[in-house]
Amino acid sequence: MSSLFSTPETEAGLGFHYFIYGWRLILQKRLMPFVIVPALINSFLMIGLIWLFFNNVGNWLDAMLPSWLEWLSFVLIPLIFFMILVFFYFAFTTLANFIAAPFNALLAEKVEQQLTGENLTEMSTAELIKDVPRMLKREWQKIWYSIPRLIALFLLGFIPLVGQSVVPILAFIFSAWLIAIQYCDYPFDNHKISFARMRTALSHRRVMNFTFGSLVSLFTMIPFLNLVVMPVAVCGASAMWVKEYRNVLLGKTTGEFDGADYTTKTAGTELNTTSTSRDIR
Repeated sequence: MSSLFSTPETEAGLGFHYFIYGWRLILQKRLMPFVIVPALINSFLMIGLIWLFFNNVGNWLDAMLPSWLEWLSFVLIPLIFFMILVFFYFAFTTLANFIAAPFNALLAEKVEQQLTGENLTEMSTAELIKDVPRMLKREWQKIWYSIPRLIALFLLGFIPLVGQSVVPILAFIFSAWLIAIQYCDYPFDNHKISFARMRTALSHRRVMNFTFGSLVSLFTMIPFLNLVVMPVAVCGASAMWVKEYRNVLLGKTTGEFDGADYTTKTAGTELNTTSTSRDIR
């Protein structure tokens, strides 16, 4: 198997590379035990929400379409249906990530340990349970970051023409960005890097992270594959952390992500991970 660090040069190519590498990682026997639980959580939640959606979508459409606006039903029904789908998508990802947060953090830790060959500090079961409230607090930070922006998109959806043309595009872009934040956060949080600092770091590589998030988002819409896309995304994001962020943010090389442009502050500085990295075979 070729090394993780034989990476493309373009930002979009890197985002695609880390997503594909996530699929390769979940097939490794040493990581399989940490992949199974998030995949099962995804499966049960997906089945439950699909059942809830198809049993109630007709009633919700009727309730959300006032009788005095029935003359606009040809425009409003597709818009309302799209809004319900967006709500279910974020409800699914929010619930799944809340429940799976401790398992995803552990998976991210194992991936990093495999790729770097370094013995990371391992928590006992009691320490892991004790750390769960902090992990859930981090999930709340991501939710509160997304809510105002989702409300803004929802309100824009009621503007004629804009709601039918621009909002779906903005919604997809924002969902891809949120997904990049969601899954990159696990390896960042394992090293106690603040949510604000993580967002700043990711924003300096927007194209890479948008490409990665877009691929994850698209695969969540594909039946059966969406059941395992969560651990795939965690593995891919952890590989991205190891190669693109780890050494700089942990002070192993010069350069910072805070404030100034990343490409300026790290120009000429290569992340020195090759000598310590291990490809999983």
